[in-house]
Amino acid sequence: MSRSSLPRRAIDRRAMLKGLLGGTLVGVGLPMLEAMLDSNGTAFADGDALPTRFGLWFFGNGVRLDSWTPTSTGANWQPPADGALTALVPHKEYVSVVSGLSVKTPRHPHHSGISAVCSGGPHLKVDNVRDTIVSTFKYKSVDQFAADHFQATNASPYRSLEVAVTRFRGTDEGTSFQYLSHNGSVGGETNVNPSEESPQAFYNRLFGMGTVAPLVLKARASVLDAVAGQIESLEKRLGNRDKQRLDQHFTSVRELEKRLSAPVAECTKPVAPGNFPDLGGNEQMVEKNKVMSDLMALALACRLTQSFSIMFSTCGSGVIMWPAGSKDGQHYMNHTEPAPWTKQHESVKFTMSQLAYFLERLKNTPDGAGNLLDQSSILVVTEHAEGWTHSQDDMPMLICGKGGGRLKGNVHFRGTGGNTSRALLTALRGAGLPIAQYGYEAGLATAPIGELENA
Repeated sequence: MSRSSLPRRAIDRRAMLKGLLGGTLVGVGLPMLEAMLDSNGTAFADGDALPTRFGLWFFGNGVRLDSWTPTSTGANWQPPADGALTALVPHKEYVSVVSGLSVKTPRHPHHSGISAVCSGGPHLKVDNVRDTIVSTFKYKSVDQFAADHFQATNASPYRSLEVAVTRFRGTDEGTSFQYLSHNGSVGGETNVNPSEESPQAFYNRLFGMGTVAPLVLKARASVLDAVAGQIESLEKRLGNRDKQRLDQHFTSVRELEKRLSAPVAECTKPVAPGNFPDLGGNEQMVEKNKVMSDLMALALACRLTQSFSIMFSTCGSGVIMWPAGSKDGQHYMNHTEPAPWTKQHESVKFTMSQLAYFLERLKNTPDGAGNLLDQSSILVVTEHAEGWTHSQDDMPMLICGKGGGRLKGNVHFRGTGGNTSRALLTALRGAGLPIAQYGYEAGLATAPIGELENA
């Protein structure tokens, strides 16, 4: 069907509301409305397929395998009692667990692990430092491989989006330790996509506000106020269900604005709204994860990008998981905590509860006839199996989302001794990339995990 023959009520799927805020041009993306879709809600009105999103979600320092690995393989996986994945049980239909796979590239603690599970290739040594090395990714990370495909087939306003939840507390061991999204190395030069650590800055980026003057932020001006007239005009063209969806979308934007504009006590040194300073020396990681997850869901719902990465904690992270009862940084604790590594277990349980919030947010966000998690393929990885041994065998991996119907969900696949790149290949295929192999050098995988795919 040509665009000229579409019903008059049809809305261009790329439509954005634009206005001026404090002299700066801002844009508000629209969610996927029925007026943009065919009669079944399974494709756009012009016949194009709905977009599938690819995500990379990373946390550092590994897990405790006996509390991570499901009790049986195949469909309907179950976590061990008090298992690390318990928080994900409500989302099991969207979560598959991959265990048993190994890093096949030349190994070095931390460095080879993150490079293998995030790029499918080896790390690149840049220099020596103390008793270890400085490294970067030799090849681009999997989110950028996906971004290449999406931009070539159906370009988005943002090629990719990258955020971080906890801040960098690592060491001087190169980009492998500080960043997640890499563009590949050219002559050993650092080439990364830094993760945005400030929720306020990420919000400004999504709405095209750039660096906003403090007085504008102080006034708590809303991007919705800047496009109020267009919202009213748009609503007159929509049916009741689209009006309801639009209202839910804009309510979400309003709530985010309020959370990012929390008042600051007059007698304290002012801080930029939305940057979540430490409270009592502790990172506000739960609230920050909520805001970053909500903002990323908003960006995906408005189709601002199809490829994203979320770094909950860095490779070798020194973050103190205080909500889980930890008093020492994760990396240090992994080297010093005695068996049975209770604090590490509790830290991973807490981390998975934060992933669960993001998945729930996607599941509760309508997208076409389903939701964002239906239309996503998200790879969840860490750089070690168990941090205290620096093991890179039996790597803990998850693939979340239904990939537009390409992925089954709720399966535990165990491939003892197999290549970790098989999971990367499967997640990319779940996002709609028409590839039969993925990885580099010793990390090349030539077969996906068929047990996780729908025929």
